Amino acid sequence: EELPWVERYRPESQNDLAVQKKKIEEVESWLKTHIFQRQPKQGGSVLLLTGPPGCGKTATLQILARDLGLQVQEWTNPLSLDFTKEDLRNMFGHDSNFHTFPSQAQAALFQDFLLRANKYNKLQMLGESSENDKKLILVEDIPNQFYRDPGSLHEILRSFVRRSRCPLVFIISDNFSGDSNQRSLFPAEIVEELGICNISFKPVAPTNMMKVLNRIAAAEACMNRENYTLDRPSLELLCRGCSGDIRSAINSLQFSSTKGCSLEKEFWLKKKKSSTIKCEEAVVSKVRKKSKCETSEDQEIQAIGGKDASIFLFHALGKIIYCKREAVLEAECPQLPAHLSGHRRDTLLIQPEDIVEKSHMSGSTFNLYLHQNYVDFFTDIDDVVRASDYLSTADVLCSNWSARLVMESYSASVATRGVIHSNTSRAFAHQQGGMGFRPLHKPQWFLINKKYQENCIAAKSLFSSFCLPPECLQTELLPYLAMLANPMRNQAQIAFIQDVGRLPLKRHFGRLQLEALGDKDPGVPELSHGDSDAEALPCSQSSGSDLPGSQPQPVAAQALLEEEELRIEEYDSD
Repeated sequence: EELPWVERYRPESQNDLAVQKKKIEEVESWLKTHIFQRQPKQGGSVLLLTGPPGCGKTATLQILARDLGLQVQEWTNPLSLDFTKEDLRNMFGHDSNFHTFPSQAQAALFQDFLLRANKYNKLQMLGESSENDKKLILVEDIPNQFYRDPGSLHEILRSFVRRSRCPLVFIISDNFSGDSNQRSLFPAEIVEELGICNISFKPVAPTNMMKVLNRIAAAEACMNRENYTLDRPSLELLCRGCSGDIRSAINSLQFSSTKGCSLEKEFWLKKKKSSTIKCEEAVVSKVRKKSKCETSEDQEIQAIGGKDASIFLFHALGKIIYCKREAVLEAECPQLPAHLSGHRRDTLLIQPEDIVEKSHMSGSTFNLYLHQNYVDFFTDIDDVVRASDYLSTADVLCSNWSARLVMESYSASVATRGVIHSNTSRAFAHQQGGMGFRPLHKPQWFLINKKYQENCIAAKSLFSSFCLPPECLQTELLPYLAMLANPMRNQAQIAFIQDVGRLPLKRHFGRLQLEALGDKDPGVPELSHGDSDAEALPCSQSSGSDLPGSQPQPVAAQALLEEEELRIEEYDSD
């Protein structure tokens, strides 16, 4: 009875899982293929299960492993309890620099665990059958060292894939804040090299969550426990507040049903009373009533047990750009003057400020993505002009760096609502205007800014003798040097001048190759070389051997010195 309900009512079969049947079938098919249909000389295989917290990743794997008769050997990060007072004094003393710890590195322990789990089978106890010794290795608690040094994990995985005889399963929960663990630990090149299969789970649907909560509430009622029973509207509100996290929903249900929780009981009674009063109000349109109820529930989400909702950037941009609306009768819509009739719009189904907040993005960064993608969803050039005016105004609001943190929320509000209002092809719910589905892309600003930083590093390294800032080198000195035919410059300097010091000779300029935005991509790209990297380069280096990878490499000096044959190629990013 002291067990939490999450443990007491954990799923016992596939029917108890609140996971999509398709995802269960995908995981089951992968396990059968890589365990029971494995070739004798086939190496190890790696499965990556991703999804938001509480969507049933671990429960699905454990139930499928039990149904298939598989042994699960799970890695847990070890805790070193061998510290002494002398060790602590050495670690936290005045002369300590925190470089050494009296324990073995977690990476070495993890590698040793994989070796032993792959080499030895489980001990057969008395009465146990030894017919089926198939097993898999589960890693859900990843050692912290791999987050600082993902390369060490990649080397361990390469060795595991070559020599292992059993599959390895990683479970990683999605992070909405932009710091993607999956992206750092399992980049695209490693996934492709090692043939890692990624199965992504979605948040638990409200219907499936309601079935689980109803089953738990009925089981508690049958046991005649002295708990406060929640009605169906309260359970639906609880499901909405947990954002698809079944674990959080069960914990909230247990806490809300506790007899001694007077605050929670009072809250639910107040909610029930308010909902009764609303039903007795004057009759209004069904659409209007539904909109009011949804808004009030969002504002009065449960006082205890609620969970902040989060949206991936891909879906947040879609909600702004597609801007779905609900139909409003003319009798209920406020009448605008004749000269403002063109600004009439149906009611939005979203609040743009809430969408930006749930995306965990700063207002200026969200505006970057909106500015990059909004044009493809407009059909009228006049609408594009109005939307660009709003985006320009939003940019001006953040132009003062001292007030940027304060004005970012206002800037995002002006940009999002301006783009939504300017798109007349989506002004009403019955209209199916716009360009339909279009892929979203990451801002070109990221590519240009990265190129700019790399050019600054190269300019400071190659032309250090001029003692000028990198910006002056590229805008004043290099264009002047490009007009000269001085054979004293080395090949690396000539190659850099050819790339930066002259404008392209092409008549038509093309767009940079755009990078598509995935449904789970973080909004902020990985940090590129900054000023600290520029400081680290010795001023004496001018050979070009340590230039950034995107910089042009030295070529034959004879070809470069022929000024009439010089052609500046257009920069095309990968």
